[in-house]
Amino acid sequence: MKKSLLALSFGTLGLGIAEFVMMSILPDVAIDLCVSIPTAGHLISAYALGVCVGAPLTVFIARTRPLKQILLGLITLFIIGHLLTAASPTFGTMLLMRFIAGLPHGAYFGVGSIIADRVADKGKSAQAIAVMVAGMTVANLIGIPLGTFLSHAFSWRIIFLLTGLWGIFTCYAIYKWVPFMEPLPNTGLKGQFRFLKNPAPWLVICATMFGNGGVFSWYSYITPLMTEVAGFMPSAMSLLMVLAGAGMCVGNLLGGHFSDKYQPGIVAATTQCLICLTLLSIFFLAPLTYLTAVLMCVCTLCLFALSSPQQLLLLKNAEGGEMMGAACVQIAFNLGNAFGAYCGGLPLEAGLGYEYPALIGAGLSFLGFLSLALYSYRYERQLLKTNKLNQA
Repeated sequence: MKKSLLALSFGTLGLGIAEFVMMSILPDVAIDLCVSIPTAGHLISAYALGVCVGAPLTVFIARTRPLKQILLGLITLFIIGHLLTAASPTFGTMLLMRFIAGLPHGAYFGVGSIIADRVADKGKSAQAIAVMVAGMTVANLIGIPLGTFLSHAFSWRIIFLLTGLWGIFTCYAIYKWVPFMEPLPNTGLKGQFRFLKNPAPWLVICATMFGNGGVFSWYSYITPLMTEVAGFMPSAMSLLMVLAGAGMCVGNLLGGHFSDKYQPGIVAATTQCLICLTLLSIFFLAPLTYLTAVLMCVCTLCLFALSSPQQLLLLKNAEGGEMMGAACVQIAFNLGNAFGAYCGGLPLEAGLGYEYPALIGAGLSFLGFLSLALYSYRYERQLLKTNKLNQA
């Protein structure tokens, strides 16, 4: 494995912990800051808002800078945001710090994807991006359970302190291992967004948002589904979350491998179709305890199998605006999180069972599949024909 890709994955590991750990430690944070759990939930939204604002802000401020310099600046902001989060004395202060901590998230994935694509061996771009994204899956496999334990045993502040310190180590690794790269061609501020005039990137963005929204419509309520419908003991949830994280790790590597071997649009569309079928199966078969656990792992595997092909598709369809294009995946990902969790909660508010969010998720995932299938049919096939004609 190239050291440059390893350094990039260190960054996504920190970002993964920063994004997802709040969901598991929310009660501890609420008690410490003397707010209700629904109010504390705004800390999740503040981070997601920072992700959505940070990507275009980075394009506006730093688009003419060398890529490595941008990456170091983003990690520095990550360090500051998390160290100050750990020291936040009030809820209002922490809300602001969570927003600041979220600013580098989407832009890091955008710049990191460009660097991974440039350092990758020929024909291995998707696998290189998968290595970068691997840090996010390791965060779900190890970082989140460990962070949850530290929060319950000691204090939630330790998690953000350690995350900030991890950022310092990541900054050093990037400085030592990522090679210097020239800035992207300066197409002007408007040029960075010109690719959005074409339908192709919008289809990938919509697929990411609806597809991720479908999974999080179900995954946001995974604990009551597994304990009250599938019949697992609450004490088994930690192990189930580790299994879900393992599925993410395997899926990420498989997605990168198959996207380099086949067309990434077809790989993504097939995976999205499998998510839809898996969520439908969960809806109908949720009372079958161990089968539901297997279906959970399949679903989380497919979720991260989509990461590298979708990241690569947007990167390839954002000529002149590669930084913004690659970051759009994370923006769509976070919008899907919020949208999916809201939609999944609607049947619960109506008094229906905990298996119904999976049904809502299947519908959203089907919209994601349609977007990817349309992209593959209209644009990827045409691109393949053009390449064959050029080779002839």
